[in-house]
Amino acid sequence: MSALFNFQSLLLVILLLICTCAYVHQIFPTILDRNKQGLMGIFWKAARVGERLSPYISLCCVFMAASMVVGN
Repeated sequence: MSALFNFQSLLLVILLLICTCAYVHQIFPTILDRNKQGLMGIFWKAARVGERLSPYISLCCVFMAASMVVGN
C-alpha cells in the first residue's frame, strides 16, 4: 500500500525526511542553506524542524518504532 493512503506509513516517511534533512544539514550545511526557496526549500524547512524540535522528533521516532514492533 502506498504511504499516502496509510497514515502510519505517511508519518514514518515524514519522520525519516525530517531526521535525514537534519543530519545532512549538520554534516553539509551549505547544501541546504543555499536552497531555501522553491521545491528544495522543503528540505531546508525539514532540517529546521529537526534541529529546533529534536527532542520531540526523537520521542516521535521512539514511539513510531515501538508501535511498529508491537503492532506487527
